[in-house]
Amino acid sequence: MQQNSLNNTQSPVKYDRPVIYFLLLWTALNVLQACTLEIHADEAYYWMYSRFLDWGYYDHPPMVALFIKAGYSLMQSEFGVRLFTVLSSTISLYLIWLMLKKYSVNARAFILVMAGIFVFHIYGFTTTPDSPLLLFTALFFYVYQRYIEKDSWPLALILGVIIAGLLYSKYHGILLVIFTLLSNIKLLKRGSFWGIVLLAVGLYVPHILWQVNHDYPSLKYHLSERSAETYNFSYSYLYPIGQLAMAGPLIGWFLFYKSFTVRIKDAFMRALIVNSVGILLFFFFTSFKGEVQLHWTLIAYVPLSMLVLIAFAQSSIPPWFNKLAIANIALIVLLRLCIIVGFPPLVEVGAIKSFFGFRDWAKAVHAKAGDNYVIFSEGFQNPSKYNFYNNTVKGLNYDTRYYRRTQYDIWPIDDSIQHKRAYLVVEDPIPGTTTDTIKTSVGNWYACWVNNVRTYQKIDFELPAYKITASPGEKVTLNLSFKNTYSFPVDFGNAPGEPPLYFEACFFGDDGFQNVQKADDSFYHIALQPGQNAHYNFAVTAPAKKGRYELILSLRTLPFEGGRNSGAINFTVK
Repeated sequence: MQQNSLNNTQSPVKYDRPVIYFLLLWTALNVLQACTLEIHADEAYYWMYSRFLDWGYYDHPPMVALFIKAGYSLMQSEFGVRLFTVLSSTISLYLIWLMLKKYSVNARAFILVMAGIFVFHIYGFTTTPDSPLLLFTALFFYVYQRYIEKDSWPLALILGVIIAGLLYSKYHGILLVIFTLLSNIKLLKRGSFWGIVLLAVGLYVPHILWQVNHDYPSLKYHLSERSAETYNFSYSYLYPIGQLAMAGPLIGWFLFYKSFTVRIKDAFMRALIVNSVGILLFFFFTSFKGEVQLHWTLIAYVPLSMLVLIAFAQSSIPPWFNKLAIANIALIVLLRLCIIVGFPPLVEVGAIKSFFGFRDWAKAVHAKAGDNYVIFSEGFQNPSKYNFYNNTVKGLNYDTRYYRRTQYDIWPIDDSIQHKRAYLVVEDPIPGTTTDTIKTSVGNWYACWVNNVRTYQKIDFELPAYKITASPGEKVTLNLSFKNTYSFPVDFGNAPGEPPLYFEACFFGDDGFQNVQKADDSFYHIALQPGQNAHYNFAVTAPAKKGRYELILSLRTLPFEGGRNSGAINFTVK
């Protein structure tokens, strides 16, 4: 029988040339896309991270900010933002190749598989926290492969630094550490293992202290506010379909099959299978609490891709795989080229839409606002793109009660804008308020001048518990505590000439906004010095209809919709 062209189990692979050629083409395509596409909304948000370097941020750890800071310091452009992503993507694939050489993996098989995994293409040119996460994942397995063969303190110290890098990239990185340890529990007997733990934790202490000093915003967001959303069955049944697409639109199903039927022969392969299965199952079970974004499983595709290629080296491959894999790559590359040229139907699709038209939009808004502060109330995306293209930090996201809190609630922009004149820009007109219409290729935008900005984005009301059960129409007293985190005194009174303030409790149900209840007049007599704490008892009435609600406390001043000034309170009416 003729040996399949992808099957090579004779001896360890000693040639790199085909892989080097592939990686050069891979890098060239990523450079082309990184240079030609406008900044994505998420990338612009993380660019803002780099303008306020810190040990942590509301949504993520700070490694993505360092990636962007390093690249943008060399080139002040979209490519500068993406430079280290392009480089790290290529390095990650090469590290995977180096790990696989031990298993006699065929270079052609490596190219067909790695070039066909769709999620690797996404993070070949876009800079998000997943970009450094991919690099540190590859580094982790690369050093771990050597560490399990040789108990060495130098390798242990390197692993400690890499694990800290994982955690500074994205919180998901901890899953790699947990599942790797579960795959090889004997590591606990190594003295050097505990050196890894101590070093990684020690390097991570600055981020932990940042969380403590900012009242654990990331933990509250990821563990509480995100889990408060109502479960939808589609979150779970769409999850495996999405993962098949991430693995490769045509070959994903076969890659999963091959990776989970591989013969495990050593501790490193066992770590690969436990991580692949464990991470994919972890996020599947997470889908029962809320929506799981497809790219969250990125770290699973590093071990999964290696298992697939080892399986190919162990056994024969169906003759049809070559053609299907080439078609899969062609489909992905064609999609990327269509995005580069701005193929009209694609420009209107989901996240792709953010790559087009916002450079001119940002300039059009700036032409109206000049050097004044600009307030947006539709999420963190638009102010971030405005700031990036105008090289400023005077764009502010006003996080409304209908959205969620973001890093804009922590940055000092909100402090600087108080009682100043600012330009408010919204996507939908506010009757009697918005007087300007800004016509752009990405739609019409509506705006007005606010002569005296009064906002309280940094005031956060806390309760003893965030789960409340009541009867229909029952009176419930919320014992609130809060602190003035501004650097200046805050007065909640409605003095003459000031935009009126309303403190409100807002109930949201499955159908959206339900009702709003105002605080009594005693609240408006409260004034706080910087750092001063206060308490207030807010009496609310439970909705008349039984069901599950989300309760948000909100400070509203005209002409704004009202901020999000508390965590999401799970309010059940029985």
